[in-house]
Amino acid sequence: MKRHIYLKMKTVEEARQLFRSRFDPDTFLPPEEILTSAALGRVTAVPVFARLSSPHYHSAAMDGYAVAAEVTFGASQDRPKLLELGRQAFPVNTGNPLPSGTNAVIMVENVHPRDEATIQIEAGAYPWQHVRKVGEDLVAHEMVLPEKTEVTPYALAALLAAGVTRLLVRRRPRVVIIPTGDELISVAEIEAGEVPPGRIIEFNSLMLAALTEQLGALPEVRPIVPDRRQEIRAALAEAVQQGDMVIINAGSSAGTEDYTAQVIAELGEVLVHGVTMMPGKPTILGVVQGKPVMGNPGYPVSAALSFDQFAAPLLSDILGRHLSPRPTVAAQPAQKIPSKAGLEEFIRVTLGKVGERIMATPLPRGAGTITSLVRADGLIRIPAASEGVEAEKPVLTELLLSPELLEQTLVVIGSHDNTLDVLATLLRRHHPDLRLSSAHVGSTGGLLALQNHRAHLGGCHLFDPETGSYNVPYIQRLLPELPLKLINLVHRAQGLMVLPDNPKRIQGFQDLIRPGVQFSNRQRGSGTRILLDYQLAQLGIKPQAIQGYQQEEYTHMAVAVNVLSGAADAGLGIMAAARALGLKFIPVVTERYDLVVPETTFADRRFQKLWAIIRSEEFKTTVAAMGGYDTRDTGALMYEQ
Repeated sequence: MKRHIYLKMKTVEEARQLFRSRFDPDTFLPPEEILTSAALGRVTAVPVFARLSSPHYHSAAMDGYAVAAEVTFGASQDRPKLLELGRQAFPVNTGNPLPSGTNAVIMVENVHPRDEATIQIEAGAYPWQHVRKVGEDLVAHEMVLPEKTEVTPYALAALLAAGVTRLLVRRRPRVVIIPTGDELISVAEIEAGEVPPGRIIEFNSLMLAALTEQLGALPEVRPIVPDRRQEIRAALAEAVQQGDMVIINAGSSAGTEDYTAQVIAELGEVLVHGVTMMPGKPTILGVVQGKPVMGNPGYPVSAALSFDQFAAPLLSDILGRHLSPRPTVAAQPAQKIPSKAGLEEFIRVTLGKVGERIMATPLPRGAGTITSLVRADGLIRIPAASEGVEAEKPVLTELLLSPELLEQTLVVIGSHDNTLDVLATLLRRHHPDLRLSSAHVGSTGGLLALQNHRAHLGGCHLFDPETGSYNVPYIQRLLPELPLKLINLVHRAQGLMVLPDNPKRIQGFQDLIRPGVQFSNRQRGSGTRILLDYQLAQLGIKPQAIQGYQQEEYTHMAVAVNVLSGAADAGLGIMAAARALGLKFIPVVTERYDLVVPETTFADRRFQKLWAIIRSEEFKTTVAAMGGYDTRDTGALMYEQ
């Protein structure tokens, strides 16, 4: 019978890219909705937002008595106050909702019962003392998890705390594995008797199924199919109807009974037959009915390396998981390792540190020596253009043992803005290996973090009254010697947030000093606080005249939820926060929100990818839809020093 030959072999990289390019991982499988309780280890398909604030009611943080703080003012050891139970003081346990009209809790150990109806206190309470306010942990509509995020045990608790009982996750692809070969013997046959000469235990499918499951996909191993073209064809036709990806093990080489390439071509398209790698040269990559099909070599090391190079990356794409490159070390071969030119060879090695050097000892190189993979500590990849590596000459080696995760997180510290959540989502969408972690300490706190090398970049919107400009005067004063770039993220509307019906009829800052109006403020050093103080000074309003001026929050969403929950009548914040919680927004000023980026961060590839997203139309369109943002300078360089 006629033998097949490899006409146009492709390199590993060419074959991998061609295979992956034929499938869009984001649309290959529709997401599925599952119960949060069953979501451990799954990957989010879309960002997950809180349905409820956590806690969703004002609750006691201590055992004691709930009171209206103002009725306790003036109490001291010299002048104790008596409170009537059931009217001025209400017994509560930790977690109990606060009775109507109360806003503070006095710890039980600080209360002296006088009789069954009266208690005595010797110190006043301040508003919201020992109280967990609505949204202390999570605010309704805040993002709990970005997309392409694995759900952890802690995330499960956070999701349920936020009222999320169901969520959309990436569907787990079903991978059908078809072992072929007249010589194969199944596990059931092994248990029934001895393995006769000429028969091979079928263990590749178990290995491939385990590798598939390790990635998070769902393997299904079919019964052994004999080396007959029509039976292999029928098995493949059935598998593509029932699975999302098919791996045919063996029959991919150039022998007279190797039918895999032929049946893939009959039912679909062969993209690659033959890859310049060793082991793994006979690999077949194809498409049948829009689904990926692999013809996997029969030798176990070849099968494993072929799966590693081609199936694993594609499955990871579909699952929404980033397949991190293995960490590498410079290792010195203990002996010369010759290699055949024209094929990229994967050499399994054991590693050991001798003095200051990492030494690599080659393991048996046969494609059938499965134990070489079991024992391997690393892989040396010898390029196709090379004829080997010299002894004791450092060579890059991939680690297979307990690799440490590479640092892939960009840390932004500074002023809070909802667009940072958008950035985090888009970064994960386009670069699943990267993450954006933000801490909200205010603009000034962000500059100080950069001064102390505690962050990669900072968010800043500091208005300078003397110059009428944003950020630059503060940078020049606080970071005079730090080379950096100032990049605009957005221009945004700041204003007063009130309930939709605005029951206190608040129209401007002058209304904040009216009796009965409670204000929710941002923390000292934040750009919003500086803006407030400037506006108050312009109007001649003293801060101490505003009830709640000293009550500080660290995000716009926290201020907004205070208004929504009734803890405050008004707060200063951005329109996006007001719109997210359905509040009325009274514009005050449009300000510039910039990212302060040290030169070391600016040159980092991770930031360059983030910057590309910031400048993208996708980011600008998403931000504009949130309301209150102007993207005319988004991504632009505003200043550098």
